[in-house]
Amino acid sequence: MPETCLPAPGHPGHGGFLSRPPPPASEVAWHLLTGEYPPEPGGVSDYTRLIARELACRGLEVHVWAPGKAGETREEGVTVHRAPGLFTPAGLIRLSRGLERCRAPRRLLLQYVPHAFGLKAMNVPFCAWFAARRKDERWVFFHEVVYPWSPRAPLRHQVLAGTTRVMVRLVAQAADRLFVSIPSWAEHLPARIRRRAEWRPVPSNFPTQVPAEAAARVRAELGEGLLLGHFGTYGALLSGPLERVLVPLLRADPRRRVLLLGRGSHAWREGLAQRHPELARQLLSRDSLASDALAAHLMACELLVQPYVDGVSTRRGTTMASLGLGRPLVTNTGHLTEPLWRELGAVALVEGTDPAPLIEAAERLLARPEERAALGSRAAEVYRERFSLERTMEALLGSAPPEGGGRP
Repeated sequence: MPETCLPAPGHPGHGGFLSRPPPPASEVAWHLLTGEYPPEPGGVSDYTRLIARELACRGLEVHVWAPGKAGETREEGVTVHRAPGLFTPAGLIRLSRGLERCRAPRRLLLQYVPHAFGLKAMNVPFCAWFAARRKDERWVFFHEVVYPWSPRAPLRHQVLAGTTRVMVRLVAQAADRLFVSIPSWAEHLPARIRRRAEWRPVPSNFPTQVPAEAAARVRAELGEGLLLGHFGTYGALLSGPLERVLVPLLRADPRRRVLLLGRGSHAWREGLAQRHPELARQLLSRDSLASDALAAHLMACELLVQPYVDGVSTRRGTTMASLGLGRPLVTNTGHLTEPLWRELGAVALVEGTDPAPLIEAAERLLARPEERAALGSRAAEVYRERFSLERTMEALLGSAPPEGGGRP
């Protein structure tokens, strides 16, 4: 894993919003509650393991509670407790008993995604259980917050939107400390709580360094030619925008190729080749690579092309993986894009979701190797200073900032 066992911060302080002083970090037992954990795939799954292992590396007692086949395992210093339907009303009895068997003081760190806890993203009982767990310190990290509401949506979607808003209020009002992956999520929290939310970008779940020999092997395997790259999951919302950017870039120069990385890349490559058979030989894909292998393949790409329908943001693990490796990347703004992306110069950023400016920016970088190299160096620098795992550990083990603070 990247940046494993980082040096611990000097003197972790006390949180500023707790109803009682928190115990010293060396005494509290950490309990991470998550709807997914490896081998289950997903960004929250990978993030939770990253945090759990790093806390354990620092000598802290760490437990993870997740749905799955019943059992308890020990993985790199982390005790993982699994049970089917763990966060459903019936499973909460098992969860409560399991926590009571663990020593106090306990710190619950909830990895909040409304659809991750069962009951079709309307698990109010679990949120009420969390709110009532006053004997433990309750922290929450909001990866996602609510289902979007629209007056034109079907009634069942409006019910879902309303229910997720009830859920987030229950959790947020009870939490001793709150983190959000992007500032926009704080807007959905109750007004008196919103100013307490700490913005903590998600670090890369992948290695941030690749051995030179591993990168050389990948480049030899992929062959010669200028290599574009894209890392994603190829969902329906992204498929169209990505195709509208990649096809013109490949048609502009038959020597160019694109390496598609991530789950679903094989199937998406095959579909693109059927729609554009003249580009078939320029399309490469590697589906579901292990973390080390994926990092090595990202290193082989000379430019990452990452369009997002809601814009680049600090919750984008695909962007963080590229920045952590110092790869030049071109992307776009959207309604979830934070101002810092315009300020830091870590990516080549275009305004809006229209493909034409993104293509133009990519062409400029492809024609200027020195500019690509400078952009990659800046990406790595910004990642280390703002987004790395070390910054996350400083936030988790350090003092809560003043109200309205907590910005990277």
